[in-house]
Amino acid sequence: MTLMHRSAVSLAAAIREGEVSSVELVTEAIRATDAAQELNAIIWRNDLDALARAREVDDAIARGDDVGPFAGVPIPIKELTMVAGQPATLGSLGISDAPREHSEIIVERLVDAGFVLFGRSNSPEAGPMSVTENQRFGITRNPWNPDFSPAGSSGGAAVAVAAGITPVAQATDGGGSIRMPASATGLLGLKPARGRVPSYVPTWEHSIIDGVITRHMIDTAAILDVIAGTHSSAPYTAPEPERPFADEVGAAGPARRIGLMLESPTGHAVDPECVVAAEKLAAQLEKLGHRVETVNPTLFSFEAITGFLDIIINSWLWANPYDNPELAEKYIRERRHKATEFHAGQYAIAAARLYAESASITVQWGRDFDLLLTPTMATTPPLAGTVLDEANRDFSGPRVTENQMVAFTAFCNIAGLPAISLPVHTSQLGLPVGAQLIGRPFGEAELIRVASSVEEYFGWTTRFPDGFQ
Repeated sequence: MTLMHRSAVSLAAAIREGEVSSVELVTEAIRATDAAQELNAIIWRNDLDALARAREVDDAIARGDDVGPFAGVPIPIKELTMVAGQPATLGSLGISDAPREHSEIIVERLVDAGFVLFGRSNSPEAGPMSVTENQRFGITRNPWNPDFSPAGSSGGAAVAVAAGITPVAQATDGGGSIRMPASATGLLGLKPARGRVPSYVPTWEHSIIDGVITRHMIDTAAILDVIAGTHSSAPYTAPEPERPFADEVGAAGPARRIGLMLESPTGHAVDPECVVAAEKLAAQLEKLGHRVETVNPTLFSFEAITGFLDIIINSWLWANPYDNPELAEKYIRERRHKATEFHAGQYAIAAARLYAESASITVQWGRDFDLLLTPTMATTPPLAGTVLDEANRDFSGPRVTENQMVAFTAFCNIAGLPAISLPVHTSQLGLPVGAQLIGRPFGEAELIRVASSVEEYFGWTTRFPDGFQ
């Protein structure tokens, strides 16, 4: 096991205790990035700046300064996320690589926590794609089998962790973009509740949320502690938790009623391997004393989902600040054009429908069940290059694989619910397959507590792709 397969919490402690230096960790991240170039996880590098920052951290620790709970640990930032002084092309040929002037709130908090910013991870152009591929930087590949995709849109982030480049990676989730890559690469992916991690501008009608992809539950929880909380410039924030999220890892809790949903809410076929993943997690939770029952919850109507995809997301894509929109991917150009085919009143109706239906959906948590258990995706990871190619060839076509990938995840974003993907199964092809737990509004603590109770049983912290142990 390489240093980077350890938890970020343990690495930060090792740096403070002098067992390893930040410079050594960043040097290892540089070496691992070079060794994994064929995976195309990191598409912009700041090696010298990261080393300089690591030396500053080491010097500060030697002086006894308080440098934050994660001081010296390297972390990549997703290409969709703004960092002052770094480019953020959104993965597009149509957007300049000029340095940005400001950082997102999550970046400020990661820096305040002591993380060393290490490069930028690949994403699909502008984010609305379930794989990590674009014309500007190319295809990001799955370290478990490079013929396959690590999913998206935080696929570069997931590959950085799975391949041992860094112990954790910053990510975003607008319809499954943390959970799908976590599932495809054998990692943990928590999508926080709406407002838990503040942002200056809540995009996609408040559906996108910042977070991280990790291997260890303690990292998921401890990093949430440093990136969550109120911010004077954010329009709203989630209620404060009763205690630190890190205290929920390994904590005892009451038996819960867990609803099991194996049929896709969108009506798409579900791959048997994905069903097996959910059933494996259900069986272990039952052994731990929870009550698991099959349920058929009320979720969003066809009209609501269509409005979200065709009106709201397309509108935000149109609003992206393209320098040369004619250079965007074909499917992006088509989606931007569709945003001009409806009027503001239709947007208002689509947004209102989402909030109205959310109100009748979220009350099921606590009333009919405490947690909802599903496959993370309705399909195993697709072959690299196929999903983007399908979208560019015929955007108006069925796009079956893309829709299967988001079938169980997107409604959580629309409703603002927290959800986590757990790596509980390996397919016959040797690819990871995750199962998803969905919590009540602002219920991350319960998700972390229950998820951490199965971490040792499933053993995902010691399972690595061949060649990246």
